[in-house]
Amino acid sequence: MLSSLHVKNLALIQEAEVEFGPGLNILTGETGAGKSILIGSINLALGKKLSREMIREGADSALVELVFETENPKVEQALKEMEIESLHGQVLIVRKITGSRSISKINGETCTTAQVRRIASLLLDIHGQHEHQSLLYTDRQLEILDAYGKEEIDPLRARVREAFRQWKELRDSLKEYELDEDARMREISFLEFEIREIDDAQLRDGEDETLEQAYRKMSNARNIVQALAAVRAMTGDGEGQSAGEQIGRAVRELSQIAGMDESLQQMQNSLLTIDDLLNDFNRELAGYMEEFTFSEEEFYETEKRLDEINRLKAKYGDSIPAIRRYQEEKQEKLEKMLHFEEQKEKLQKEEEKARQTLEECSQELSGIRCKYAGRLSKSIEEGLKDLNFLHVIFQIQFGRTAQYTENGFDTIEFRISTNPGEPVKALAKVVSGGELSRIMLAIKTILADRDETESLIFDEIDTGISGRTAQMVSEKMAQIGRRHQVLCITHLPQIAAMADQHFEIRKDVVDQDTVTRIHALDEESSVRELARMLGGAKITDSVLANAEEMKELARVQKNTRLK
Repeated sequence: MLSSLHVKNLALIQEAEVEFGPGLNILTGETGAGKSILIGSINLALGKKLSREMIREGADSALVELVFETENPKVEQALKEMEIESLHGQVLIVRKITGSRSISKINGETCTTAQVRRIASLLLDIHGQHEHQSLLYTDRQLEILDAYGKEEIDPLRARVREAFRQWKELRDSLKEYELDEDARMREISFLEFEIREIDDAQLRDGEDETLEQAYRKMSNARNIVQALAAVRAMTGDGEGQSAGEQIGRAVRELSQIAGMDESLQQMQNSLLTIDDLLNDFNRELAGYMEEFTFSEEEFYETEKRLDEINRLKAKYGDSIPAIRRYQEEKQEKLEKMLHFEEQKEKLQKEEEKARQTLEECSQELSGIRCKYAGRLSKSIEEGLKDLNFLHVIFQIQFGRTAQYTENGFDTIEFRISTNPGEPVKALAKVVSGGELSRIMLAIKTILADRDETESLIFDEIDTGISGRTAQMVSEKMAQIGRRHQVLCITHLPQIAAMADQHFEIRKDVVDQDTVTRIHALDEESSVRELARMLGGAKITDSVLANAEEMKELARVQKNTRLK
């Protein structure tokens, strides 16, 4: 059961801690006091999205903590599968929300929202204010039926899902054979071209990497050769234009006039030194170039091969293994195209066999559903009679979908008659909002008993009811509380009177700040809250007397009729 709830900085709740007990836990309070915020905080802890505006004004974050006491072995098993530490009978779920992110934890370990929801589904079931409207949808009705008979239905549904998957794969494969002869021949021609192009390339594993390394080296060598050739042309082999040729002519010109002026002799010596240095440089350069090897032809062939491989990569895959896989896929497809009719016939037989298997599985599932539909209808009828549907007839009508689905071929519709002599009709055509909420209450009770859900939460299940019906709903809630923990927000004093634990949600002003607080009520306070619910703001002695009488009547009923 949910033993405690701690909320901090959420909407109007500054900080609140509530310790719930077994049986029927009733939450009441004036309109606008923040009753739904409390249930909302539980939903929030279980992964519901939250807008930044829900964090209390002035706070940076909000926090919700749930503590469950449980002996359910399924919970222990789920924790083990998720590799979350067991606290031996206790489960702690915490969610902290900031403006931009949130963190969820189970038993102190950070976890995903999906993990939280999985654990929560084993611990409690929440019925919100608008959930009863989902009863009008046939998909939801089928979910309810499957949940009711899940011990037998779940394994069959798994078989149907697998049969549907296999059939759908074969059916999708058959779509490839929906070609006319011209289209088939065009496809064959194109496949042959692609396969041949890859074959002609004669690709070798790792070839591209080896070529890329060689290409980088040869690219550097080519740059060196080109640069040195340019240097040699400028310094030695320039056909009269090189530095060596120009300096040689300068030496000859200067030697002819050096004897005419002694000062020119020094200049001639300097020029001869430069000429010697340049000649030495040119000899060294020539020797280096003779030893340095570079093949323009080899470079061209390497570049050409790389271009071819990269072109194939762009068309068929980003690596040589990927290109080979592509070729294998196309070869397989080509075989299908070349043996089109026989392949198509073979696939059609496989598809038909898979369809027959799916049909048989779906038939079996439908038969089991029909069996449980009769039982569920009877159980709902009995539950509704306890909720003041005295002449109710409840039926589940079966139909068949136009196509197979992973859920089989069943469609169902809940149908009801609430008055003598009236024909059964679809829920949407008959019931009011209050009647829908009672039907959902009956269904929730039935499902909770079957799957051993420990805690049930009802947010204003009393919508649209009053008088004798309200009294019968209160008795039903107390009855459920004998077998499960129930948390119920209500406006009706008849239901509140049945409380095993009664909490008042109150809006207070503290230091000019509005806060929502939760108060556990003792017997006297509970009677006064009932009186408020009966008589409004002004509580008279007669209203108090009525509240005390209602409380005493509820006590008698719980100790006698509802045991």
